Amino acid sequence: MYLLYDFLLVVVAIFLVPYYLLRGYRYGKSRRGVRERLGYFSAEQLQALQGRKIIWVHAVSVGETRAATPLLKELKRQNPDHLILLTNVTETGHAMALENPVVELCLFFPFDFSWTVRRVLQSINPCLIVIVETEIWPNFVREAHKLDIPMVLVNGRISDRSYPRYKLFRPLLRPVLECFSAFCMQSQLDAERINQLGADNSRVENTGNLKFDHQLKEISAEEVAERKQEYSVPEEVPVLVAGSTHAGEEEQLLAVYQALLESGRQLLLVLIPRHPERCKEVQGLLEKCGIGSRLRSELTSGGDRLQPGEVLLVDTLGEVLALYSVADLVFVGGSFVPVGGHNLLEASLLEKPVLFGPQVHNFREISKKLIRAGAGVKVMNQQELVRQCCKLLDDPIRRRAMGQAGSAVIADNAGATERTMRRIDRFVKG
Repeated sequence: MYLLYDFLLVVVAIFLVPYYLLRGYRYGKSRRGVRERLGYFSAEQLQALQGRKIIWVHAVSVGETRAATPLLKELKRQNPDHLILLTNVTETGHAMALENPVVELCLFFPFDFSWTVRRVLQSINPCLIVIVETEIWPNFVREAHKLDIPMVLVNGRISDRSYPRYKLFRPLLRPVLECFSAFCMQSQLDAERINQLGADNSRVENTGNLKFDHQLKEISAEEVAERKQEYSVPEEVPVLVAGSTHAGEEEQLLAVYQALLESGRQLLLVLIPRHPERCKEVQGLLEKCGIGSRLRSELTSGGDRLQPGEVLLVDTLGEVLALYSVADLVFVGGSFVPVGGHNLLEASLLEKPVLFGPQVHNFREISKKLIRAGAGVKVMNQQELVRQCCKLLDDPIRRRAMGQAGSAVIADNAGATERTMRRIDRFVKG
């Protein structure tokens, strides 16, 4: 089975290597990215690993990297002498990882060839591997198990869409799951599903969702004013921020924006595409709609402020929370298209009312909690989004109450990091 898997990976790699070279070129690290994915590290990177106990955390992309932040802080706090290594698959996730102060070394995750992961594991020799959410690579898991390296899956989830597919491959998946030392799942449903797929029940625990453990952000009126000035946002104009948007979604949001403007409202839209490299494509949409825009990277200190009816198009990374802080309303993308949604709690961290579309299967439990608490609103289509935006823009008291309800949801559900660390700690110390 593993020989066949390796053969299929080689076939796929014929297309993947040029793809990663192209993507890496956009971020200025094409050779380095592919080299690390093939398991070759620089002398400087290898030197950083020498003589250190290493905790290896793997987070595939931006969402998983953000989710892992509270856990990374606690891992470093409790194990100050250990080197925290963080790996990612995507360039955007890697760029975010580089900004994390507790992470001492950031690498790209290796391609899952058996010979590649074997060489990487022997070079790094971690005392523990922590995999965020459900990023399971068969050869990597198998080779780590053969080297007696404990592996813990944290913030694990099995989505409604992926569960039927996993069940089809249960006979192949079960031996892989047997290699894990522990499974820390987001919810009881996720715990039951991983158990039904073959995970040993004694190793499975519902530890909760790490996303609830991000620190609530108290932003003063003065700080908001400073950020509005930094982003050239007019002081008195309501701001709708649409975060983590995808292809097929911006068109709908621009139609919503135009409908709100045609109703006579003064409003500014901030668009944050999930993948900044798509900004040129989104600029084309804006031009087609006759909407003026400016790129975040082109804003200058002391420059003219944006005008109502324009769009601030964000082509930078790592500014989502700062931009949410200047919002009156937040719409979270990936929810009007079949992506599954993105982190709905980030707006609540800043006590902002949050709206999202119907496609939030990746945040099933969180969306239900926000709706029940009156902190979030699910809209089924762009017409409903227009109606809800109108209601909320006319009702600042309700907006404030929604934001406060969201922060209460976060506070009430915190504690996943502590529960996860109790599971992890025995393997670090052991």
